[in-house]
Amino acid sequence: MAEVDLEAVRAHLGQRGQLPGPVEVGAALRGLGLLVSDTVVRQTVAALRRESVGAGVLDPLLHLPGVTDVLVNGPDRVYVDRGAGLEPAGVTFGGEEEVRRLAVRLAASVGRRLDDGSPFVDARLPSGVRVHAVLPCVADAGTCLSLRVPNRQRLSLDDWVACGSLSSDGADLLAGVVASRRAFLISGGTGSGKTTLLGGLLGLVPSEERIVIAEDSRELHPDHPHCVRLEARPANAEGAGAVTLTQLVRQALRMRPDRLVVGEVRGAEIADLLSALNTGHEGGCGTVHANSAADVPARLEALAALGGLGRDALHSQLAAALQVLVHVRRLQDGRRWVDELRLVRADPATGRCAGVPAIRFVPGRASVEGEAYGELTRLVVR
Repeated sequence: MAEVDLEAVRAHLGQRGQLPGPVEVGAALRGLGLLVSDTVVRQTVAALRRESVGAGVLDPLLHLPGVTDVLVNGPDRVYVDRGAGLEPAGVTFGGEEEVRRLAVRLAASVGRRLDDGSPFVDARLPSGVRVHAVLPCVADAGTCLSLRVPNRQRLSLDDWVACGSLSSDGADLLAGVVASRRAFLISGGTGSGKTTLLGGLLGLVPSEERIVIAEDSRELHPDHPHCVRLEARPANAEGAGAVTLTQLVRQALRMRPDRLVVGEVRGAEIADLLSALNTGHEGGCGTVHANSAADVPARLEALAALGGLGRDALHSQLAAALQVLVHVRRLQDGRRWVDELRLVRADPATGRCAGVPAIRFVPGRASVEGEAYGELTRLVVR
């Protein structure tokens, strides 16, 4: 393919408004005075279509088993994550312009603008892949792409146990949390498995109950017959039409949810979620980024401030709304691991909430019971 100037062929087709079919490409090659053979035409068509459909040269990587992320740090640095950390993908671009062209096309495919005036974009493609792009005017490595591949499997709690990410007694406790309609949050870092675990737990919700999910980017796919999924929407190029997660939570409350779910609590919507959980909506849940379960109350304080909810009000709401904290982390071998469960308790003297250790699960060892273990078992009796 080195002897074929793809830009020239693309320009030739564009001037005539033609698609890159074999006949059109053959005519374009002849018009450019290039050698025409079945092999050259076939390879040229494949190269042009690869750049105009899907994720271009990255598309095969998105379909590899186990791949969760594809990262591009410039034309010759492409990495994948198969669950054991980043590794070179063995794929390169023809140059910076090719990377930028792919990024702009992916943004345009979902109606988003990406140029020097708007140098980054975060969106979800029709395939469900989440794409984030940054142009060279912001990133010194050149155009950078981050593609997050949605989990194609719905993992149940039994699957978590089978793959060594959850102990059997931990599975029983989590199933009890869902069955007893306790409100809970799953905390953890990026890529730790929070959303995957939440999806598995929602699959345990009785089929006669209605689940309404509000998400910033659609990721949850619970195996449940009565599930309504709402997705936030950014503003268009004119700055209009945005639908925030806070708005979605408020709309979800009008949709008669038996279980209200916020896919990821990351801003002012925490105030509406806690208000909902304090007005009879039992069993609500969601995820939140945090380094540990002990850090969740402080993390929620910061998020509540974005919604105008003061510290005292936040802890008052939290004490009545939330019962259980579940923390997951990623082990050094790449495995996701359900690390611990804590109960939310308010200090009678200060009114401040904290996560009190109930049980900690240690890989390869017996679980460690904390001071709130007895209370946890009483709460989740099924």
